[in-house]
Amino acid sequence: MTRKTFLTENRSVFWFLLSLGVFALIITVLADGSGNGMISTSFVKTLGRTLCLMLVAIAMDVVWGYTGILSLGHMAFFGLGGYMIGMWLMYARTEIVLTASLNAAPIPPTPEEIHDAIGSQIFGLVGSSEFPAIWYFAPSLPAQLALVVLVPGVLALVFGWLAFRSRVTGVYLSILTQAMTLALSLYLFQNDSGLRGNNGLSGLQNIPGLGDVPQSHLSIAFFWASAVALGAGYVLFAWVVSGKMGSVIRGVRDNESRVRFLGYHVESYKLFIFTLTGIVSGIAGALYYPQAGIINPNEIAPIASIYLAVWVAIGGRGRLYGAAIGAAVVSLLSSWFTGGSAPDVNLGIYTIQWTDWWLVLLGLSFVAVTLLAPKGIGGLFDLIGNRHPVPATSSTAAGPDLGARRTVEGEEEK
Repeated sequence: MTRKTFLTENRSVFWFLLSLGVFALIITVLADGSGNGMISTSFVKTLGRTLCLMLVAIAMDVVWGYTGILSLGHMAFFGLGGYMIGMWLMYARTEIVLTASLNAAPIPPTPEEIHDAIGSQIFGLVGSSEFPAIWYFAPSLPAQLALVVLVPGVLALVFGWLAFRSRVTGVYLSILTQAMTLALSLYLFQNDSGLRGNNGLSGLQNIPGLGDVPQSHLSIAFFWASAVALGAGYVLFAWVVSGKMGSVIRGVRDNESRVRFLGYHVESYKLFIFTLTGIVSGIAGALYYPQAGIINPNEIAPIASIYLAVWVAIGGRGRLYGAAIGAAVVSLLSSWFTGGSAPDVNLGIYTIQWTDWWLVLLGLSFVAVTLLAPKGIGGLFDLIGNRHPVPATSSTAAGPDLGARRTVEGEEEK
């Protein structure tokens, strides 16, 4: 009997990593900063951001498609990761600029004067000059990188513990996650939130200490960092949803009461998945916003998390590669339609401008997929590969898994 390994049971991991590696190499060869210049720096950044969105979509698929928790708050974790790294980027860049300027004065400034000048530069836009307490670790890159993991992780842990211990499920849990996201975004819109209110954090594409490195080179570096994070995240979540862990969380999705009756502590599994996916979402955000260059509270608004659910549904819920494909397709189409690349359609009496009609098209696509192809784009791969065939048994399959081998009680399997 051949012993099954992780890769044999998860063949999509090999093909996904292979496709991702080949794609990354092709982009590197064609990019402006590392190849023959056929692909512009701005498009490389777009592709890098798309890889980050694919990672957060996979995290959303694990919590929704595999565990059955429709979270409308995972883009909040994504945005918090961006804010944490953005604080260091703004502080360190401002410090370099001001230090060079103040050192040219006849009397060199003291560290306190430099610190106060940085505060005035960053928060002068919102009528303040003092650093809020949440910026205490901003001068330290290692501390802010730790906060990229800790802040989304602690928020997910606390929120999940409060919700799951109360056994809130279904649409009520979705409403709670949406309320959490809305409360966070409304708080960040305030100027006294400590994160510059509606102005957000800007200039994040300028990496401190690398001012002489052109953006074309930085874009490739972030593109590869995003690709590595996506590949590692795919392997991690493929491992999580396979084996005993995967069976339990699927059971929670299909029949939570029965899994609890079998002796499993359902709340612990749900809390682990919710917290882990929140942490990975934060890491994806920390890679995304230096490529976007700016982050503001609009990025954490509830509509962003709704878009994330739409991406996963279009790609195929319950399939890691489906969620990744859905995020990539919708993200790139969104950039094309809203970026002015898509030509307007003149109907004579009315001209369709895709910048205005893109959301309508996205909504219609979501409705069409839900009604006509509930397995999403990922379902096409099931048809091509003829996956999950029903084996021949002495009886019809009884249960949610059409591939389950089972026989009628008292009869032997033929």
